[in-house]
Amino acid sequence: MAVILIVEDDVFIREVAEMLIQDWGHQTLSASDVDEAIAILRSQQPIDALFTDIYLKTLVNGGCDLALQAIALRPGLRVLYTTGNTITNKMKALLMEGSHFLSKPYTENQLQNSVKNMLAPE
Repeated sequence: MAVILIVEDDVFIREVAEMLIQDWGHQTLSASDVDEAIAILRSQQPIDALFTDIYLKTLVNGGCDLALQAIALRPGLRVLYTTGNTITNKMKALLMEGSHFLSKPYTENQLQNSVKNMLAPE
């Protein structure tokens, strides 16, 4: 069982992702923005992975910036990005090597496969 921090500013999407990931046996933590996520990352709470939207309302590259800060705080943290927006070449350059990507809208099966791939041993 992994502990996954979900960062999504759309409450409905965040709650559905939490419910599904918990149904698969994982523990979830959630945040609606970068500041909330950083506070969780700075806590003593164990966290195995970060599932973050790239485009958060407060920051266009919010998820990318968050992932960089998260890895600095917790080296080895696994990352799964998601977005419903177009990914530009500049954006692709910001995605960390070794991270995973899931396009919105996604199905339950696509989310499950992405989480499984993200958590798979390297």
